[in-house]
Formats: sequence, C-alpha cells, structure tokens
Amino acid sequence: MTNEGQRQQPDHFSTRGGVAIERARSTVEYATAIDSYLDALDDRLGAVLSSNYEYPGRYTRWDIAIVDPPVMISARKRDMQIKALNARGKIIVAMIKKALVDEAHIAKMSDTDEGLAIIIAEPTRVVSEEERSRAPSVFSVVRKIVSHFYSPQDDNLGFFGSFGYDIAFQFDPIEEKLERAENQRDLVLFLPDRILVVDNHSAAAWVDEYEFSEDGASTIGLPRKKTFDAFEPTDVVPPKGDHKPGEYADLVRSAKDSFSRGDLFEVVPGQMFYEQVKSKPSAIARRLKATNPAPYSFYMNLGNNEFLIGASPEMFVRVTGKRIETCPISGTIERGADAISDSEQILKLLNSKKDESELTMCSDVDRNDKSRVCEPGTVRVIGRRQIEMYSRLIHTVDHVEGRLRDDMDAFDGFLSHAWAVTVTGAPKLWAMRFIENHEKSPRAWYGGAIGMVKFNGDMNTGLTLRTIQIRDGIASVRAGATLLFDSDPEAEEAETELKASALLAAIRDSAKGNAPTSEISVARVGEGKRILLVDHEDSFVHTLANYFRQTGADVRTVRSPVAAEIFDDYRPDLVVLSPGPGKPSDFDCKATIKQARARDLPVFGVCLGLQALTEAYGGSLRQLGYPMHGKPSRIRVQEAGRIFSGLPKEITVGRYHSIFADPARLPEVFTVTAETEDGVVMGIEHRHEPVAAVQFHPESIMSLGHNAGMRMIENVVAHLIK
Repeated sequence: MTNEGQRQQPDHFSTRGGVAIERARSTVEYATAIDSYLDALDDRLGAVLSSNYEYPGRYTRWDIAIVDPPVMISARKRDMQIKALNARGKIIVAMIKKALVDEAHIAKMSDTDEGLAIIIAEPTRVVSEEERSRAPSVFSVVRKIVSHFYSPQDDNLGFFGSFGYDIAFQFDPIEEKLERAENQRDLVLFLPDRILVVDNHSAAAWVDEYEFSEDGASTIGLPRKKTFDAFEPTDVVPPKGDHKPGEYADLVRSAKDSFSRGDLFEVVPGQMFYEQVKSKPSAIARRLKATNPAPYSFYMNLGNNEFLIGASPEMFVRVTGKRIETCPISGTIERGADAISDSEQILKLLNSKKDESELTMCSDVDRNDKSRVCEPGTVRVIGRRQIEMYSRLIHTVDHVEGRLRDDMDAFDGFLSHAWAVTVTGAPKLWAMRFIENHEKSPRAWYGGAIGMVKFNGDMNTGLTLRTIQIRDGIASVRAGATLLFDSDPEAEEAETELKASALLAAIRDSAKGNAPTSEISVARVGEGKRILLVDHEDSFVHTLANYFRQTGADVRTVRSPVAAEIFDDYRPDLVVLSPGPGKPSDFDCKATIKQARARDLPVFGVCLGLQALTEAYGGSLRQLGYPMHGKPSRIRVQEAGRIFSGLPKEITVGRYHSIFADPARLPEVFTVTAETEDGVVMGIEHRHEPVAAVQFHPESIMSLGHNAGMRMIENVVAHLIK
C-alpha cells in the first residue's frame, strides 16, 4: 500500500445506535495512491471507485478506495450472510447483530462460524405502491445497519459494493425463466475500517482509519489483517457470446410485435460477449480507465474469484441530504474520427426523432419513479438532451432532480428507481418480463448498480453498464440497445457490438500498457528540413507553423518583406507564403516569390499565398460576391497531384477569403487540383516547378475532418522539397 505521511490527532463521534467511532487521518502520496490499491485488489477483497469524467454541475473527478474490509455482506435472493473477515470484523458483526435483533422483516437469524446467516421474510400483506420500498427485502437489513451506524460527522464511511439486477424481483413479480448459477450473488457490500480518499483537484490524498467501540467491546488494538482472495486464471476458452450473428436482430423483430400490440413502448434487451482473461484484473481496470473515462469507473474484488470492472456513463441514484438526482441516458451514435466528424455526428443525434423519443420515454418514467417518493412539485428536468461524449459513443442525457419527502430516505429513492428504465424499458414491469423471456443468460450484476451507501444518509450509485464481470477466469460483457417500433434490427445489433467493443478491447489489450490508442500520428517527413514561413500579418500563422513543426522540420517565421540575407543565412528548403488580409500587392509578394525561385526553392502558398502565385505567374484575381470568412466548404479534389495525395475525393476545409483566382485567366502552367461545387479554385500546382498552393486554411479547425489539413502539410513537406 502507499506510504503514509503525517498522522493527525484522532477525532471522535458517536452514531445513532451508540457506537463510538475514532477516526485518524494520515496523508499519503497523491501520485501513487490509487495505483497501490488497484494492485492490491488482484489478491485481496475491496473496491476502487473513481470519477475521471467532468461535467459542470454533474460530475467532478474523485477517487475513493478500500481494501481488506473487516465485514462483507452478501445475499442470494432472500438469504443473507454477514461475514467477519478478521478479528476486527467479529467486533463489528456483534454490533450489527445488536442492531438487527428486533427487525421484523427477518424471518430467521442465526450465528455461524464466520458471522450471521439471515433469511428475509416474505411479504405477509398487499403492499401499496407508496410503501413498496418498505416491503421486506435484503434492504430491510441494510437500512437497519445504516441507521445504527448513522452519523452526520463523516462523509465517507459506509457500505461500498454492488447491487445485482435480480434484487428488483423481491419487489416486482417477475417469473424467472433463465437458470441462475448457484454462485450468483445479488448483493455484495463491504464495510471498511480504512478508506483512501483522493482529491484530484487539489492533488491531495489521505487515508482515514476507523476504530469501533460499543458496550465494552472495541476494535482498538486489533490488527488490520489482509483478506486474501486472489485471482485465478483458467485454460477454458469460452464461446464468443450467447447470440449467433443475426439472432439479436431477430429479437428486435420480436420486440416490434410487442410495440405494435401496445404491450411495450420501448425495451432494452442485451446480448453477452465472452473473453478469456489472460492478464491480471488490475491491468484491465487500468486499460479501461485510460481509454474510457467515465463518471462511474470501478474495480472490485468480490471474492470467490469474481471481479467487477467498469466504466459506467450513467448515474443511477445520487442522494445528497434530501436532494435526489438521476441522469437517464438514451440516444446513441458512434464517435467520429475527429472533432469535426464528432460535430457532424452530434447534429445527426440531436436531429434524430427516434433518439429523442427514446430519451423522452426514459425521462418520463424516471420522473414517475421520483414522484413516488418526492415532495409534490419538486421533480424537475434541469438538463434536457445534453451531450456527453465517451471513447466510442456520443449520448444524449437528461438530468432530473427532486426532493425526498420527509418520511423518505435514500433507500426509498434507490428502490423506487430499481431498475432504471434506460436498462429495462417501458412500461417497466412488462419490459422486465420481456427481457426475462427473450435474453439468453441472466443479467447478474448488469443493469443493477455499484457505489456507496454512506452512514451520513447520502448515497452515490452508478448503473452497472459498460461492465466486465470476471468469474473463474472468464470475462462476460453484456451490451444492450434501446428498441422502439421504428428500430432497425441490424443497426441495433451493430450498436450492441459497438458498445461491447471498448470493453473487449480493454481485456485483449490490457497487457499493452495504458496509453490511449486514438492519438493521431504525424509522419516525421520534415526531419532535417528548414522551412521559411513568410508572414503576411496573418492571425493564424503560428498554427500553420506548428503544423509544419509537427513533421519534424525547423521553421522560421519572418514578416514580409523578406530581406535577401534571410534567404542566404537561413538557407531554407521550402518557402511558405502565409495567408493574410488585403491583396498580394500589399506585401509585394512577387518580390518574395522571385527571390525564392531564383534560388530554386520550392514554394507553397496558403490563401493569400495562392493569390500571390497566381499573379506572379501572370494570372488575374476576382472578388467573391459573398466573402467566405470562417466558413467551411466541401471541395472536390480534381487531380490528387502532390498536395492532396492519399486524401478523399471530397473533403471539408475552412475558408477565410474574399479574393480568388479567376479560373478563366489562370496561367496555363497551373493545374487546378481542387475546387468548390460552384467552381471556385481551391488548389493549384505548377506543371513543371515545385510550386503549389491552396485557397483555404489547412490549419483551421474546419479542416480537421479526416485529419485532412495535417495530411496536406505532410504532403507539402514530403513531395515539394527535393
């Protein structure tokens, strides 16, 4: 674990149930704090929860981690186990037993060698919808424990863990059709006595250590022992998934029948993908965190050779005081190749009526869930169809809030939303039944939640999406799509594959390090070359210089007019004529071109530079009827030549000009290499000399699509210089 620094004097407080707690804080090294916990979880029980995704008013960056917890609570259906993991845990389990002795929802509680075995009672009467979250369930026990340990004096102490999808069946009558594995658990929660907190904004990290005392029994002086439960790989090679190609599309067609009948408005079935794990789980967690930043990243060792690794984009339920928040996600499109393509994809997504309908239904159901537990009139949509961008996908997201009624707590809010319509569908019960009848394997943790249930009454949970479950050395990745009547079956199947691809890549590439693979490489074709960039008092010249430097070239930028000694002292390999205001004659560009060609130097012109070369070789210029200042245009490549080599036949570029080369009076020595749809010359190359130019700005943000601008600069350096 990370080395501890200065230790503060302990402080003390008491809980609602009478437990005396001592808390001591020690600073730790910020840079390595989380890494040491990630490594530890390969062999020991615990959890790392992180947010490495920022969104104003919604998500900030934070990390919190536990390892070697003294107590673990697990459940399968209505059977619960409260297990002491060390001597300290036995003291705390005794406190928990005291809290539970009068719990009416417990049918049976017995002592075991490791702690407590509990059976939750079945409901004995019809429960109204308003009381649903207070019906007998595993949450009856968890709520009672939280009440016993409740204190407003600490913001981090509480339960850390995962809630499985099947927990909802304790409230909603869903007949199980899929066979569940005997070792499938519906709940795993850890109660820690040591918590790492990392504040990424202040670059600080600390560890809080807790001692618990009650009725003369205390953890003080007892050792904090490691809870070993190591990852064990397997030689078993699993199938690719639980669906054959085309089967998910057939499932979409089945759903369309339900939509036609009015049984469903939308439904979110998924398919499972499998992968053999050949590296340690921590390597996968690091890879996923590096390549898929998310507001709810997590890595958990749940014991029994089971691990959860995820990068969930969606908040499930967050409760702070009486404020309850959710952020339904629906509406998805693939990321573009670059920022320009992303912007085009965002427009497509926002203009999609299908995706708008998906999110509308999700948020209407979400508002209904809150209305069950919130004060009338407080449920509000505070963000509508907001864009969130992830490694491979772009989503539209709503942000919904409410204020819990005085007689409701965080558990009521949590259970009212179980499970989110974004992973089930609407109407929710009918959608969950459709999923049980049509998916090919049980969901286990998928579609449930992960996070923290705090002893101060707050809660912060994320939906268990974009999650890798590792059990006995086999990784399972489930991905779903939101289906509507107008869904395209093949497109929806492709969407599930796309959603799963980032996680499968993290598993396969986990041994390759943590560097993201999406960075665009620039060919170093300019190594050892010198470029003289003539500045015509332009506002973009330094970005243009930066582009040329990325090729490895040395660049010297000089304002026009250029003295002869500059050419002679610097001895450039290429002269670049920058853009600029006015006309070429304002800068005596002909003189610069004459000096360059007298020394047999290649010349490349940008915008004003193209106009200057046109005039220098005897051509004429004209003025546009409408100036193109900061305007993108699609241009057609006529002849690839040297500058457009390897680029598509049509590309989008950024224009800042009012003057252009008259195509009717263009010197015959020039070939037109590109033009707009209305015939404006956008590129020229000399037929015999190393001279070329473009009428747009390759360095503009508008020319980023397909990395076109940078590729042109590479071509200039590679093909114009001898």
